[in-house]
Amino acid sequence: MLKKKLTKALEDYIEAIYFLTKDKPSVRVTDLAKEFMYSKASISRAISTLREKQLVKHETYGTISLTEKGLSLALEVTEKHLMLTKFLHEVIGVSSPTAEKDACLIEHIISAETVEKIKTYIEKK
Repeated sequence: MLKKKLTKALEDYIEAIYFLTKDKPSVRVTDLAKEFMYSKASISRAISTLREKQLVKHETYGTISLTEKGLSLALEVTEKHLMLTKFLHEVIGVSSPTAEKDACLIEHIISAETVEKIKTYIEKK
């Protein structure tokens, strides 16, 4: 985990890059702009911040890829997201669309202790 917590938006970019690279051989600023419906300039600023934090590699006008550190963070956020979605939907009965949206919000603020407790609970069921 990073010493200084990233913003929700930056974690969302890391997660999006991770998922987009599963479907495409490369990810560009344009792909993220379409995904988030933001301007390319806004995406470029965020990618610059992620590059400064050594979470992505990005050559100007080139492709974007996660560094080892970025991939580790993406996997951590993704695992939390999937686990929270499952808990909300399957354990407490929240509708699937709402569980997905809420998990996306919760994943950025939930403590490691709570994540572990929910994970343990789900595994026992």
